[in-house]
Amino acid sequence: MKIVDAWMQHPTPDFLSDPIFASLFRWTKQEKPSEVPLESTIAALNAASVDKALVSAWYGPNGPMISNEEVASWVVEAPDLLVGVGSVDLRRPRQAVLEIRRCIQEFGFKAIRVLPWLWNLPPDDRRYYPVYSECVELGVPFCLQVGHTGPLCPSEPGRPIPYLETVALEFPELTIVAGHIGFPWTAEMVSLATKFPNVYIDTSAYKPKRYPAELVAYLRGHGRLKVMFGSNYPMITPADCLSSLDVLEMTETDLEPFLWRTADKVFDLGLAESAT
Repeated sequence: MKIVDAWMQHPTPDFLSDPIFASLFRWTKQEKPSEVPLESTIAALNAASVDKALVSAWYGPNGPMISNEEVASWVVEAPDLLVGVGSVDLRRPRQAVLEIRRCIQEFGFKAIRVLPWLWNLPPDDRRYYPVYSECVELGVPFCLQVGHTGPLCPSEPGRPIPYLETVALEFPELTIVAGHIGFPWTAEMVSLATKFPNVYIDTSAYKPKRYPAELVAYLRGHGRLKVMFGSNYPMITPADCLSSLDVLEMTETDLEPFLWRTADKVFDLGLAESAT
């Protein structure tokens, strides 16, 4: 069984030192490292037999926490494993559009991700709209976080309805991948993924034993092609996520879309072609 991790990041010293993540390390009972070598991240992915991992840049109001250039350098070091996901500064719409073009056309990234909670701006804010338009133009997904925030920041920007629904209505051509399940508004997120053909959910930041019941029912039923696996490494390792996969009580045939086929299609990873 192939595996695609749809959401992870390699933590840089700038990323790790940001006080915004203190609550996450407290909740997960992890001791915050000062630095994580790329080799350690690759080893964590290999330990879970991950075939492709979408490694993300992080841009917030104070600038890059993980830059697009850093992500591009990691992809060069592990091109068979790592797939780049870019990010942009919402305060500079024209520069954001140019940066998206650089990420996709020069670096070969497969998606763009912006975190609404980091900006305290819901996804229907006008500052996102140039980003959406350019993602449509270049044919790449837009990824974001939905649901409550682990960091001690307002959660309201992560509520799927009405904010993300407005985006899906106004950009029907845009492929949207909503990470972190959407709890405590999981039913809202499931309803959007059901309603809109280009809206998907990734399960990053949650182990299968913590998936809300409405998500499990959706994954087992008519949403089997709309949900993809993600870990949110380094907060949770892929191996930890996958160790409780049996609680979903899904057949191998039903697990294939969840673990890799849906992400392969959405992010154009080419795994299905290589398997034939």
